[in-house]
Amino acid sequence: MGIVNVTPDSFSDGGSYGSVDAAIAHALRAVEDGASIIDIGGESTKPDADAVSPEEEQTRVLPVIEALRDRSQVLISIDTYRAETARLALSAGAHIVNDVFGLQKEPEIADVAAANGAGLCVMHTGRDRDKLDDVIADQFLFLERSLEIAAFAGVERDRIVLDPGFGFAKDTAENVELMARFTELERLGLPLLAGTSRKRFIGALTGREAPQRDAGTAATSVLLRLQGAAIFRVHDVAINRDALAVADAMLEARDAFDRKGTA
Repeated sequence: MGIVNVTPDSFSDGGSYGSVDAAIAHALRAVEDGASIIDIGGESTKPDADAVSPEEEQTRVLPVIEALRDRSQVLISIDTYRAETARLALSAGAHIVNDVFGLQKEPEIADVAAANGAGLCVMHTGRDRDKLDDVIADQFLFLERSLEIAAFAGVERDRIVLDPGFGFAKDTAENVELMARFTELERLGLPLLAGTSRKRFIGALTGREAPQRDAGTAATSVLLRLQGAAIFRVHDVAINRDALAVADAMLEARDAFDRKGTA
């Protein structure tokens, strides 16, 4: 999943793809590098980012979605928590709704996804709520509520992907623990998305600023692939595709060895 931020203030690439032409060029490069999904967002989700109006968000993202739909067969994801933005984005050609508030800020967004037969990415967040001390217990508390909202709206379960929300009101220790215990999330029984790209905790671990965190991101992608992550939301598609190709080769060899050993 390649990231296209049509924003002036995103933490890593704010202002880089503010025009439709720049956003489309970046999206097409990501597709060329191997992205299967392009995730388009019109509001920064970094801590303390300025809120934008629904109208401004829609003005930013809808022309990009329409243009990308006309120029590529890639799956398009709309990164929003607003039901109306999601509805308009799906009408414009998006296929997936990616909600960083896990359906819990505007629950109507689940109805929009259900009515359109869209894919739905449900993310955990610790923002604007009290968290449990245990990082995995808090994942289950939040995400099970989100899944209840999705089920009530009629979203088919096989259209849902879960994102544990690395970096969203989680400090470095919590993010590292979440990586270490990632396999525990498999009990939720749904595909898992890893969104670690260039996050602040990678900077804390490596000492690098956001634009220089792609190698650290690729390391997290490999670690999480080995623990079952299925989708990777990244800024630099090429480096992560290469890293995951190596991880997948190792996993295939391990599986072949295990089958041979039990034959």
